[in-house]
Amino acid sequence: MIVIRDRSSRGRTQLGWLDSRHSFSFGGYRDPAHMGFRSLRVINEDRVIEGAGFGEHGHRDMEIVSYVLSGALEHKDSLGNGSLIRPGEVQRMSAGTGIRHSEYNPSATEPTRFLQIWTLPEREGLPPGYEQKSFPAAEKRGRFRLVGDRRGSDGAVTIHQDVRMYVAEMEPGSRLAHPIADGRYAWVQLVRGIAALNGDELREGDGAAVSGEPGIELRTAAHGAEIMLFDLA
Repeated sequence: MIVIRDRSSRGRTQLGWLDSRHSFSFGGYRDPAHMGFRSLRVINEDRVIEGAGFGEHGHRDMEIVSYVLSGALEHKDSLGNGSLIRPGEVQRMSAGTGIRHSEYNPSATEPTRFLQIWTLPEREGLPPGYEQKSFPAAEKRGRFRLVGDRRGSDGAVTIHQDVRMYVAEMEPGSRLAHPIADGRYAWVQLVRGIAALNGDELREGDGAAVSGEPGIELRTAAHGAEIMLFDLA
């Protein structure tokens, strides 16, 4: 079964400096029908204007992944980490027993667009932690590149949950497939472009919950696409 989460039905937060679309309930947006999928709790598509951002705030007991699509994101946290996240880079922050951080668009001329993803941890009370890695476009072109999993396999960031996170860039007229093991699930997020998922069209911002399927197949026609795939327990 595939259930599509249409881009136009997502929740929305507009604060002047921030335009955020919520695939699942978040902040002031609450929808009992969309509280997450398996261990996935948040997928926010955030657009931040020049020179603005999220001031220092705290989190606990959540695995938080940021994936920058355009522009840049400046990160600082209470562990002493300070970094700039650029397109193609994945940042993982384990909130654990408690962490405070801020995220800003450092540019005076260019907006930032990024995905913020929250996953429930495998257990509460983990020590807080931070990790950031770069994945060149060539490694994602025409295939699913693992960018996060429980063991940090193949150079991926370590996510403290039974989830495998992939990113793929598809050229027009191409096909990609991914098997789904018995008892596992998938969430597909269309980051950019247009693609057909097992025959159903997805456009930028659409998501899809996949249950009880032996695998997924994605095809593109006249347009290319960037796909984020979560293989979930």
